[in-house]
Amino acid sequence: MNAETTHPVALITGGAQRIGAALAEYLHAAGYNLVIHYRHSRQPAEALVKKLNQHRANSAVCFAADLQDIAALQQLAEQALAQWKRLDALINNASAFSPTPIGSATEQDWDQLIASNMKAPFFLAQALAPTLKKYAGCIINMADIYAEKPLAQHTIYCMAKAGNVMLTKSLAVELAPAVRVNGIAPGAILWPSATDDSHALQQEKILARIPLQRTGSTSDIVRTVLFLLRDAPYITGQIFNVDGGRSLQY
Repeated sequence: MNAETTHPVALITGGAQRIGAALAEYLHAAGYNLVIHYRHSRQPAEALVKKLNQHRANSAVCFAADLQDIAALQQLAEQALAQWKRLDALINNASAFSPTPIGSATEQDWDQLIASNMKAPFFLAQALAPTLKKYAGCIINMADIYAEKPLAQHTIYCMAKAGNVMLTKSLAVELAPAVRVNGIAPGAILWPSATDDSHALQQEKILARIPLQRTGSTSDIVRTVLFLLRDAPYITGQIFNVDGGRSLQY
């Protein structure tokens, strides 16, 4: 446990890899202390924390939590607050994504997709709201363009992201004026790890529907996050599509 810090503090769920790790590095460079959540990615999380602490001592920690578990969510909130006695930003980045074709979806699919995209963001916001209000903080939720325009065979995921969007808007009203709440809906930023021919063909089809005719990068997301945290004091309850225009021609 450390003494209270003058640095702003951000909690990033799913912060060990991919966009979450890019967010962590970018916000750290901007002066934030970081609480990085992970579930199974212990080694990447600890390696990232070590790297950040080498740049600035005692500026990053990581904690494990199962986002489906209410008790674990409460413990994560308590750990985050105990570390530096403050919290300025909650970034609900963790998000399960998997197909659930009608006829094969299970209750486990439901629980996993709803938990990461709705349950955890809500209960973390609830637990951390008093401290976020004290520090005039921000919440940023990772939404998806599929919250409005469904993706075939992903009904539960699309439902969960639609709920995430409404959560963002509802919290923006309920936590105002002290806390701002916004969402980011990424487009084609990082492809899934599969690289067979069918996935390559699908990627070509997606690129053909993007007006900017290219994928984005993690920097497009992290810069939008920092803008919302630091440079947007009159913006709340909004969902920003960072998608190269894809949502216009879906």
